[in-house]
Amino acid sequence: MFTQNDYTRLAERGMDPARAEEQLEAFRAGFPYLAIDRAAVAGDGILKLDAEKAAELATLYGRSVCRLSVEKFVPASGAASRMFKELYEYVADGKSSATVERVLSGLENFAFYGDLKVLGINMKDPKAVVSAIVDNDPGLGLGKKPKGLIKFHKYAEGGRTAMEEHLVEVALYGGAPARIHFTVSPEHMEDFKRLVSEKIGAFSAKYGVEYEITYSVQEPSTDTIAVNPDNTPFREGDPQTGEILFRPGGHGALIENLNRIDADLIFIKTVDNVVPDHLKGDTVLYKKALAAVALELQQQVFSYLKAIDASSGAATVDAAELKRFIEEKLCYRFPAGVEPTLADMRRVLDRPLRVCGMVRNEGEPGGGPFWAGTSLGMPGALSLQIAESSQIDPSVRDALMGGGTHFNPVDLVCAVRDFKGKKFDLTQYIDKKTGFISEKSKDGRSLKAQELPGLWNGAMADWTTVFVEVPISTFAPVKTVADLLRPQHQ
Repeated sequence: MFTQNDYTRLAERGMDPARAEEQLEAFRAGFPYLAIDRAAVAGDGILKLDAEKAAELATLYGRSVCRLSVEKFVPASGAASRMFKELYEYVADGKSSATVERVLSGLENFAFYGDLKVLGINMKDPKAVVSAIVDNDPGLGLGKKPKGLIKFHKYAEGGRTAMEEHLVEVALYGGAPARIHFTVSPEHMEDFKRLVSEKIGAFSAKYGVEYEITYSVQEPSTDTIAVNPDNTPFREGDPQTGEILFRPGGHGALIENLNRIDADLIFIKTVDNVVPDHLKGDTVLYKKALAAVALELQQQVFSYLKAIDASSGAATVDAAELKRFIEEKLCYRFPAGVEPTLADMRRVLDRPLRVCGMVRNEGEPGGGPFWAGTSLGMPGALSLQIAESSQIDPSVRDALMGGGTHFNPVDLVCAVRDFKGKKFDLTQYIDKKTGFISEKSKDGRSLKAQELPGLWNGAMADWTTVFVEVPISTFAPVKTVADLLRPQHQ
């Protein structure tokens, strides 16, 4: 299906033709639903810590962090346009909504209010105000900025952006130096770097840390091909001779960026889930607790792997004890009635490990924690997975999700080295059957788009996964601009 010009374009993007063919085959075959067994709940897949235990673990992490290389990874390339969707509609056709009314009535409570006032617009004209929020000329142009560069919180010294809040967070639990990596879109790279250069000195002095800040972009080689309804490549302009349309592969493409991070522990958090300083206590406490859980499990895993490899493991490993550890602590269930060999258990042990915070579900949209069939090991085995509703068979979706009690806030601590100190190749632990296909259009023509397995979904499907309950106070996402008026952002 590819022309010589297509192969040239693939090469320019750094995309292997085999990967392009793989994407076309996925369009033809489709992606299967996840083999969900049941929702994970407290006591059955979710570890619950009391306040005393969380504090104890946080102290243990504090003693260990000086010996570790720690980095925070923040996907920050997403545009804020969806945050302002209803405001754009109001500017375009005067269509008001509850969100627009909340924004106008709570205007003075936004961190960007001071910037709005100095524009010289008529603050009594609702349409002029909303237009100035989302557009340029004159205006703040917030609808065209990435979320990381929008002022979220008010302080005596001025508004602080989401990106700045992440700089403060990593100073509080990230070790020395405080290392943080942002994935950003190319068109906003200089804006990120400029703001960091303006703020980093003050943060470094205030929190007594040196920073190491790095950036990357979502590589063109991770884009996906769009196709026509008949699964042939969608071409721009002339449907027969035009250039193939490529689309971003979603946040799952960032597994490539994550794979380049050289650290012992990597914290992952979305760019919009931040709180002001007076509410950061729980966030910092539970970040440290999650990290301590990861380190304790990793230490036990390393001990078992070393024992297995010594004298072939026969004389030094109690197989029954090891199986209990894998099933109870690493939340991997071998098939009923099957007695795993030492080699089977070694395969389960020797892989990247992530500890994921889970909050009580209070109606926020998004994925959740489940027990699901795993592609690692033997048929019939179960492991913990983070699944989106679109990955679950509609015929059982309501029942399975209705049995869930927790929600995925994207709060991960990742241990990515093996027991010999070598970093795992994270691209080898992706379940490629967990992508997603959606229907879109371009220039009036229908097309199908493909997203890669999500970063914390299928891209980490073959990791060891452990879920820990964290308090709702650690979760404060901003999906619409009106969310900034919630108490946790004031």
